[in-house]
Order: sequence, then structure tokens, then C-alpha cells
Amino acid sequence: MKYILFVISTILMHVGPVFSQTDVVHLPNLSSSVSIRRDHRGIPYIKAASDADLYFAQGFVTASDRLWQMDLLRRVARGETAEIFGNVTLNEDRRWRRFNFAAVAERNLQYLPPELRSALESYATGVNAYISTLEPKTFPVEFRLLQFSPREWKPADTIIVGKILADALSTTWHHDLLRASLNSIEKEKLVDVLNQRTSYDVVLFGQEKFDSYRLISALPIQPSVDVEAMAQFDNEQRTSSLSRIGLFAEDLAASNNWVIAGKHTKSGKPILANDPHLRPTAPGIWYLTHLSTPGMRVAGVTFPGVPGIVIGHNEFIAWGATNVGPDVQDIYLETFDGKGNYKTETGWQPVVERIEKIKVRRNPLKPETDVVEMKIFETRRGPVIIDDGAKKYSLSWTALDPKNNDLDAFFDVNRAKDWAAFTNGLRTYGGAAQNFIFADVKGNIGWYAAGKIPIRRKGDGSVPYDGSTNDGDWIGYIPFSELPHLFNPPSGLIVTANQRTVGTYYKYPAFIRDAAPPWRARRIFDLLNGRKNIDFDTVRDVQHDAMNIPLKRFAGSVVSLRAASPSTLSLVSDWDGRMLPESSAALIVNEIRNCAAGKIADENKPIPAALIRERILQKAITAKQSIWLMKAYANFSSLLKACDAEVKRDLEKRYGTDTAAWTWGKISAARIPHPLGAVPFIGAQFATPNTPLAGSGQTPNVASFVSMRFIASPGLWDETRQVIPLGQSGDPRSPHFKDQFEAWRTGLPAIFPFSEAAVEKSTINRLELVPVIK
Repeated sequence: MKYILFVISTILMHVGPVFSQTDVVHLPNLSSSVSIRRDHRGIPYIKAASDADLYFAQGFVTASDRLWQMDLLRRVARGETAEIFGNVTLNEDRRWRRFNFAAVAERNLQYLPPELRSALESYATGVNAYISTLEPKTFPVEFRLLQFSPREWKPADTIIVGKILADALSTTWHHDLLRASLNSIEKEKLVDVLNQRTSYDVVLFGQEKFDSYRLISALPIQPSVDVEAMAQFDNEQRTSSLSRIGLFAEDLAASNNWVIAGKHTKSGKPILANDPHLRPTAPGIWYLTHLSTPGMRVAGVTFPGVPGIVIGHNEFIAWGATNVGPDVQDIYLETFDGKGNYKTETGWQPVVERIEKIKVRRNPLKPETDVVEMKIFETRRGPVIIDDGAKKYSLSWTALDPKNNDLDAFFDVNRAKDWAAFTNGLRTYGGAAQNFIFADVKGNIGWYAAGKIPIRRKGDGSVPYDGSTNDGDWIGYIPFSELPHLFNPPSGLIVTANQRTVGTYYKYPAFIRDAAPPWRARRIFDLLNGRKNIDFDTVRDVQHDAMNIPLKRFAGSVVSLRAASPSTLSLVSDWDGRMLPESSAALIVNEIRNCAAGKIADENKPIPAALIRERILQKAITAKQSIWLMKAYANFSSLLKACDAEVKRDLEKRYGTDTAAWTWGKISAARIPHPLGAVPFIGAQFATPNTPLAGSGQTPNVASFVSMRFIASPGLWDETRQVIPLGQSGDPRSPHFKDQFEAWRTGLPAIFPFSEAAVEKSTINRLELVPVIK
């Protein structure tokens, strides 16, 4: 043990290269000098004479701040984390290997436009140029602690980062199995479960149809208990893997954005806002960057490992994105003959076998590995992802098509000057479908829900298909012109928050099937609709709003039914519905609601408690729907009273007998873990603030899950506000590891300057990358 502590202390004495205010670095592969200025937050402002030099420098600079994170991201998608973490992540690697993203990414390169491929190559060259400046004692601390070296970055590594996002934001095949299993419940209940419509919906496109429901067609064979268990295991591995890198999005619900026309603002110019929601980690998944060449000036955030800007603005337009969550995955129940063949409508075809070799570290403190082999089967649809011996399900997914990519869209959007150029760029977008919002210097605002969304030969992909038929064939994608969109709507307000944005008359039901509940969108809309003189602070306050509509409604039901103890009723009666850290009512109401939904779900398996909570509970209580009331309770009032008593017993066990300590802040706090943060002896250095936060999953402010906040107004670019939860650097010893936390938590203006004069004024230090003279 003493030896281990000595080694660790020796490692921590060494830090990576720190560039002073006047540093000059001579590097090969540059055609001319590149200027890199940094401000007080450590944000790089990169100015180059050409795209090639610009993206080279972006790769170099991003790696200097986030090299460990970049390496981890690509390892996750390639299924190579067990090589550094050991057996604890072996099953996660097995899951990722099924997708074969390493091969998909390599094939994707051949379909990229030449200028984009050149950008990826320049970026990779820049990353590798930074790696070449290091030696073992100056590697980022995580490499030294885990005793391995960063390998070179490849253009395919950038593409593979996008595949992680696809998994995080478009995995829906588990829902297909769930819906198939719901056929076992009575039809009256099934109608309630499948009904997404509420009076709180914020629908942007198309009309509603209130007189029909889309019910499920029965499968010849329902999912077995073993199949459902394997699907649950896959979901657990997915959650664990994505959470480690800060890319897990609960039920695909990830982000708010809105854009307001100038007729409603104090300045007379549009205001655009975006706050993506992802499970937090250290370092955060976003990296702030400003890029400039003679032909382009753009700023915002990107993912470490990805050139350009993903969310931000240039001199002409601003844009943001939230997840749409359409169904872009289908699973197929395959018929095998036991001889290596599977059945199709034209006869038997041989299954493709692939052997994956996974390196697994034997000991966390030693780099030696063993090799574990994994056999994977693929049909014409894609990989077999569920195999319980008797039943095998294969997967089709847009992310597995090497012709689909998202990078060229962002490459074009970075350079767009108007709505036409912006939407033209989105035509090629093949990543997880997004609600892209838009504002420009001419005062225009818009929204386009873009992505590749399959059209099936038969059905809508809501349940598994019989793989031996061609019913589930994908015969194309929803035409771009038919995807939902708006340009300068009369209301002057567009709000998306993963809600159902299109009406039930929309002819492609797969587009809206897995939308999030409307609560965040409704609250944002209500706060902004019809309002005048809106400014940056107004928008900031909406981003930080903590009003919980469904919990406030539920609390009202508890009070009206007198369905709790006198002490609880007294507390809840005065509650305003805000999820504040010091609120006891917020905690108790939330726990009672979860308890009631859980009890109803236990009596109605396999319906998940989350569906009961969001679609059933409030309606059942208000309408006194006896079909949802368990026999153990005379009425809903007695159910809620039982939950009140049960919750209090549980809270006493968790937080003690002092009820004043039962506050929402006990649950809602800034918990931003580093992948090595829990490791004994070394984890303390990666500690981040553990501060109570306002908000919850049903409020505009989703507390710790806000991965970035952005507010911009075209023409007022130097007033842009953009902030991330921790900081630019992934090095825990850097002053920029967590220096943005307070601005992120409180909403203090975090100005991101844009014009040349403003950038120069904000400059703290400079770095010149200079070509090596041959």
C-alpha cells in the first residue's frame, strides 16, 4: 500500500505543458501561423488563414484541454473500455461491439464531401501534433494513473463520437418490446396508456385528431420473460456506459430551446435560447470555442473530438437543438434453422458471423490484459441484439447505415447566412433527429425537425416485426419537405422541449411516438407567450424556472381530497409548485406521487411506473377511474394517505426525525462525477461541487442535468451568454476545471465575446502555432 501511495504522489507532482502569455509552438503540417487567444474562462479564440489550419489548431487546442475525455469517448463507442477499467466494463464493451461502429465509421468516411473529410483529417493531425508534444510524465493525469498512452487520433474517431450521440438520443427498440408486452392488459387501460394527448400540449405543426387512438397490433409471439430480462440488462449497460461519459438522456428527453421574434423583445431583435440536458460528468460533454478564418467566423460549443461548432452562432445566424426522439430503430423476430441460416420471404439465407476480440485489464494498477472473444451474428437487418436461445431479435437502425452522418450538416450550418442556406444544410443531416431552431440578423425565426426517419413497408414500427417477411422493410425516409417546420410563425414564438410537436393528423406516427411529457414546454410557453419587452435576463430566468406543473396539480388533488395527514396538508396547502432546494413540500409531494404511481404499476405489470406517473395517475384521481384503483384501497384518497404515511417512514430512515431536514435539496444537488472520482486514494482530486440545486425533470430548469446554457440575439453577438457546468479544462489542477460552476448555477451573465474588438479586449494570454520551416 505504501508503494502504491508513493507512485500516486509521484504521478501527481507532474503536470502537462502550460503555455505562457507569449508562447510560440513550432509544428509541422501548418501552412501559416495560427493565433490562439484565451479569455478569463480559458476559452480559445482560434484565428487562421485557411480551413485546414483552423481545424488543425482546433484539434490541437481541444486535445490540450480534453485529451483524456476524447480518448474515453472513442473507447466507449469502439467497445474498448475494459482495456483500461477491467471486468467492470466488459459487458458494456460487449454491447457496443454488437453495433460494429468502428467499421461503420470507417465506411462513413467515403461518403463525406471532400471539404468535410479534409476538415476531419486536419483536426486529427492537430490532435496528434499535440500528443507528440507530450511524454509520459506530462500525459494527462488519467493516463498516468491508469498507466497507458494515448494512441493517435483518426478521422473515424470523430465520426464514432457521433455514434455515441445516436445511441444516447435515438435508442427506442426497448419500447417496441414493451408495447408488444402491453397487449396482455385490458383494452380500456391500454387506451389510457397509449394516449399522449393532454390539455397542456404545445403542438407546433399540424392538427390534432381527438376521436381516435392508435392501438397495437398483436404479435404472433409475445416477448418471453427471458427476452424482457435481456432487454433490461442491455438497458442497464447502456445507462451505465452513457452516464460515465455524460451522455445519458433519461427516456430520450434532453433539452429545451426556444426562439422569440423581435416584436416581443426589448431590443427589437430575435432572441434564441438553448439548454441541452444530459446526465452530468466531469469534464462536461461540451467545449466552448471561437473559430475564425477570412471566410467564416463562428462560436459556440462542440463535443471534444468534433471539429466546428455544434450549437452556437456565426455573423449572420444563431441556432440551437433539442432531441425529437422519433422511432428510428426496428427489431425483428428471426427464425433460425439451427444450421447457421435464417428465414426470409425468399428462402433461407446464411447468417453472418463476426468474432470480436476484447482486451480486458487484469488489474486496475497494471496495464497487462487478457483477450475475451465474442461471437456476433448479423442478418440482413443488422446485428442480433437479443438471443435467449429460443428467440433471436435483430436490429435495424439509422446509425448503422454508413451513408447517414451528421457532420456535413454542421459544417454547412457553420457557414450559413440565411434560412435557405441553413435548411439546405439540414437536408443531409443523418444523426439523431433534432428540433433545430433558427434566428438571423434580418429578424427571421424558424424551426426544422430534421433527421433520417424510416418509412416502413407495413405498419409503423411500434412493435417487433416478423423477420421472415418483408413487412418491416424500410422503403425510404420521410421526405425533407414533409418534416415538421415553421418559418416566422404569426405568434412570434417557437418552443421545443422534447414534447410532441406535431398533431395526430401528421401521417408519420413514428415521428411522435416516444415524445416526452409536455411539462417543460408548457411552462416555457406560458412564461413567454404574449409577453413584451423580453430581454436576456427574462430568458435567463425562464431557463432557471423551477415550477413543476404536474406536481402542483397533484398537490392540489391531495389537498382537495384531504388525502394526507394534517401536517402534510398544512405543508402542501401553501406550496407554490416550485422545486426549490429548501422546500420540504416539493420533496414530500414528489415522493407521494412516486409512491402512488409505483403501487398502481405493481398491480398493472408490465406497464412501467413512469407511464403510470405521467399519463395515468392524475387523470385517474381526478376522474375517479375505478379501473386503476387497487382492491386494497376504498378510494384514491385512502391510497394517497397510505403513501403519505409510507413516505414519512422512509424519509425518517433516510434523513432522520428532524422534518426540517426533509428538503428537495437532499435529492436535487450538483453531482457531477468524474469516471475516476470514486477510486480510493486518487478520486478526491476530481471532486466537484455538491451544491443543492433548484429544479427537477418536469421543470424548465432540470438542475444537474443542464449540460450547457446559451442565449443569443442576432446583431448583439457580443452580448451572447454561454456557459457550461464546470469548465474548459479536464485537468483537475487547472484553474479552468470548474471555474464556470457559479455562473452556471446562478445564471450570472457568462458573456462569450464575438467581434474582433471584443475578443481582443477579453484576451488574457496568447499562443502562436507557427509552421516548421523546412
